Amino acid sequence: MERVADALQARGFSPEILDGADAARARVRDLIPERASVFTAASETLRLSGIEEDVTAGGRYRALKPLALRMDRATQGDDIRRMLATPDVVLGSVAAVTEEGSLVIASASGSQLPSYSGGAARRIWVVGAQKIVTDLSAALRRLEEHCLPLENARAQAAYGFPSAINHLLVLNAEPQPGRSTVLLLRAAAGF
Repeated sequence: MERVADALQARGFSPEILDGADAARARVRDLIPERASVFTAASETLRLSGIEEDVTAGGRYRALKPLALRMDRATQGDDIRRMLATPDVVLGSVAAVTEEGSLVIASASGSQLPSYSGGAARRIWVVGAQKIVTDLSAALRRLEEHCLPLENARAQAAYGFPSAINHLLVLNAEPQPGRSTVLLLRAAAGF
């Protein structure tokens, strides 16, 4: 884990190693300023750890996901898209992080990718230990063989339709120091 943190640091990310979900919850609270607009991307890591609920129900931030869900997609679709693409903070997870320091994100809808790839002023990812893989090939295998079956079952139960790896984003470096924080957990979290 220390080698991964060093690799992320060398690529411009700001990694922190934490013991588990409780430490991540406290750290996320410290990292996000009050009243910031925060988009919590779909993430079992955030949901199961309680971080998503902290953001969306706490009243401390301007939580964008609940706001977007209340908006009419037919008449306000462009407003939703713009709002989620450029929050003050995007908070989520990744499917894998390589030992070389690359972050790998997969998405069915692609809704979180604009903010992840550069639209958000600040990016924070909470990453369980089980998501560390050797290289990009191992990350893609993990996506196909591990993450997709679990996400597919979750999507079927939640929405009544399957998931898919329709969009794939690989972040190899962060050119703006201090903009992207990766909270590496010593424990497993999420898929």
